[in-house]
Amino acid sequence: MVHNAYDSFQLLTNCPARIDAVESHNSKLFAGCYDGSLRIYSPQSPSSSEEEELRQDSYLLETTVTGFSKKPIVAMKVLASRELLLSLSESIAFHKLPNLETVAVITKAKGANAYSWDDRRGFLCFSRQKRVCVFKHDGGGGFVEVRDYGVPDTVKSISWCGENICLGIRKEYVILNTANGTLSEVFPSGRVAPPLVTSLPSGELLLGKVRLLRSPYPLIQTIVLQNIRHLVKSNNAVIVGLDNSVHALFPVSIGAQIVQLTASGNFEEALALCKLLPSEESSLRAAKESSIHTRFAHYLFENGSYEEAMEHFLASQVDITHVLSMYPSITLPKTTMIPPPDKMLDISGEEASLSRGSSGFSDDMESSFLESEGNAALESKKMSHNTLMALIKYLQKKRPSIIEKATSEGTEEVISDAVGKTYGAYDSSKTKKSNKGRGTISLNSGAREMAAILDTALLQALLHTGQSGAAVELLKGVNYCDVKICEEILMKSKSYSALLELFKSNSMHHEALKLLNQLSEESKSNQSQTEKKQIFSPELIIEYLKPLCRTDPMLVLEYSMLVLESCPTQTIDLFLSGNISADLVNSYLKQHAPNMQGRYLELMMAMNETAVSGNLQNEMVQIYLSEVLDLHAALSAQQKWDDKDHPPERKKLLSALENISGYNPQTLLKRLPRDALYEERAVILGKMNQHELALSIYVHKLHAPDLALAYCDRIYESVSFLPSGKPSSNIYLTLLQIYLNPKKSAKDFAKRIVALGSFESSDTTKMMESVLSSKVKGGRSKKIVAIEGAEDLLRAGLSSSTDSGRSDVDAEEPMEEGNSTVMISEVLDLLSQRWERINGAQALKLLPRETKLQNLLPFLAPLLRNSSEAHRNYSVIKSLRQSENLQVKEELYKHRKGVVQVTSDSMCSLCNKKIGASVFAVYPNGKTLVHFVCFKDSQGMKAVSKTSHGRRR
Repeated sequence: MVHNAYDSFQLLTNCPARIDAVESHNSKLFAGCYDGSLRIYSPQSPSSSEEEELRQDSYLLETTVTGFSKKPIVAMKVLASRELLLSLSESIAFHKLPNLETVAVITKAKGANAYSWDDRRGFLCFSRQKRVCVFKHDGGGGFVEVRDYGVPDTVKSISWCGENICLGIRKEYVILNTANGTLSEVFPSGRVAPPLVTSLPSGELLLGKVRLLRSPYPLIQTIVLQNIRHLVKSNNAVIVGLDNSVHALFPVSIGAQIVQLTASGNFEEALALCKLLPSEESSLRAAKESSIHTRFAHYLFENGSYEEAMEHFLASQVDITHVLSMYPSITLPKTTMIPPPDKMLDISGEEASLSRGSSGFSDDMESSFLESEGNAALESKKMSHNTLMALIKYLQKKRPSIIEKATSEGTEEVISDAVGKTYGAYDSSKTKKSNKGRGTISLNSGAREMAAILDTALLQALLHTGQSGAAVELLKGVNYCDVKICEEILMKSKSYSALLELFKSNSMHHEALKLLNQLSEESKSNQSQTEKKQIFSPELIIEYLKPLCRTDPMLVLEYSMLVLESCPTQTIDLFLSGNISADLVNSYLKQHAPNMQGRYLELMMAMNETAVSGNLQNEMVQIYLSEVLDLHAALSAQQKWDDKDHPPERKKLLSALENISGYNPQTLLKRLPRDALYEERAVILGKMNQHELALSIYVHKLHAPDLALAYCDRIYESVSFLPSGKPSSNIYLTLLQIYLNPKKSAKDFAKRIVALGSFESSDTTKMMESVLSSKVKGGRSKKIVAIEGAEDLLRAGLSSSTDSGRSDVDAEEPMEEGNSTVMISEVLDLLSQRWERINGAQALKLLPRETKLQNLLPFLAPLLRNSSEAHRNYSVIKSLRQSENLQVKEELYKHRKGVVQVTSDSMCSLCNKKIGASVFAVYPNGKTLVHFVCFKDSQGMKAVSKTSHGRRR
């Protein structure tokens, strides 16, 4: 026996005659006996009201109707809706209930062996020999025959099937069509079993084929009763008729059956029965299902079906702490919640007492079962791979709903805190605990505490099963892992990637960056650990810092110093992409990493020059100059300094001085040494528009005419490309004057240097002496023309049409003549190379008298040729313009020659009156004539209409 679905109860015993038919009406029992009598039994205990169901009580004979039938009663059926009793004996008779008065007897049913009643329509069909007859109840006390059908053989079973009739004939089932009497075969009933058909409450038919018990209809209960003659369904029980006694099978309540099945370990059957509980008992059903799922889960877990066990834990909606209590090796955070890990949901006392009373199970059996379920399984089993995998799946399925609740709870708390701050109302009774990275969590924050328990346990289970990648993904998203517990576990397991994500998700950036730096240093020191070196490189620190640029720039600057030297380009790109102020970065580097300040500014200029302010540009040039000055001091101490040498430091400084415009040249000029770095001085003076001083250094100190010429070219081209500037030859005239009058240029150089304040007066005097005593490079020197004799040459100079500006040094100043040398060779080279950029008239005025015309041929020949070509082009353009003017005049003359004939019949096109002798006007087509007055009026009207139209708009 699996469980008790029915309780057997003996209603009556020792009936004097054999019982051939049995039926019930309300609480009374009808027994049709072999001798044709009808015995009526009623419960022994009296009832206060008229009951409509059988009772579990001993039944006593109430009355005996002798001679109810002449022959033994084969079958009986109570027609409750019509209050009739149908009996089959020698014929079919109908008796009125409860007095058993005979209402009708169907004599044609004499010898009938089976019948079927359709209560909805009031139709009766029965079989007699090879005939099937149909009668209809007329609503009163009579029956009317509807039709009679012939069948091929004796009918063994019969039942209505809608408006048709299903028959069991021979060993097959057929459908009789009551409209036309045709038969349709359904299927055979089998070789051994006779055909058996019965109707179901749903209107369907149940046809017997092979009497075997097969899944999913296993044997549930066996009730031992001998010599059973009849099984009749009552409204609340199954009546079992024996020879001389009657038993009733009363169904056990579903709740009691569930208790029995659960206690015996048949959990699946118990869950199936829970679905049959009425809808109004939904809370009871949910409690029962939860309890059964929990018991079933423990049973499956102890028997090794871990995944199935977790499915039932999931269905039971039991607290996750109950499940985690089965894994003692998993560390859980301390919580204010008090989980009941060993307490299992039980069934209510009323149902439990009913189940015990109905099923016969003792209290000792159930208590012993609970005690056996409470025992914990072996520790080794609980921490095996399979058990942990099942736990992971369980926690992952529970996680979305718990995380959602925790998140919404946190949002509500933030809103309430904001409202509290707004109105100044704080709940003093609400205590909080700190959770680094997530602000504060209330002690009564049940959802977030549960989320912390779940995530902490899930992380440990993933690590124990070797799923470090899944652990990292868990920590990357929203999680509530307990930091202290998880940090300790991750450090022990050396799961550094997961540990970094743990720190990051909890905004513990200092800890994360320290760990990254430590791992990076270990990777460098231990080259054998190639895997660690590849994973934890300095670039990871940069990647970590990128999202923090907007929120915590000082933290970014602090930890970027660790990788600035090893990954300068990536670090500078981090500063740029994170929009960190360049001034802030420069200031931090100047204080904490001065050796990398120049490198930072260099990369800033290379990546985004527009983002570098003038202050930063000046800072970078100052750094370059400091490097060069340090190099100069070191080499000068060793007496190895040569101003003609250009080491990398000097090249970098010169490039910056020439290409950068944001620095302060006066500040730099004051830092230059007196006897060195002349080229740098020249570039700085050029930035200050002190072109004559710069050229003097190139010519007299550096002895580099090529550098002087390149300098002039840069100035000329820079001026020519200005929006409002014009190409100027003045810079070349300045160089020409320096070549022709070195003494005067040296004096001016001394005065301007003193004015600029780059040296003290004693230093300037020494420097001028150095300049004046220097020899002109190339050896080709001549006497310098004295200033007093230069006036005649200037007055005899030629004028030039190509003059486009004034020189920095007045071109009309006389030159000096004396014993100084003139750099005539450099003068001639300058004139021949840049003749198209030099004002020829002014240049000729500056040249010495003894200059030979033949030496000026490379200068004058292209200059004159260019001038002649320009004059010729101008003449051609002038002629073309005169010709065009003549053509226009000829066209005008043609138009003026037009003739208009006005006759006495000529009409005005506007007023349609004759022109006559009035003043008239002609339109450009030469044909349309109008009065001049009409023309003026029409023009005035047009002007007025345009004005009014504009006002409307």
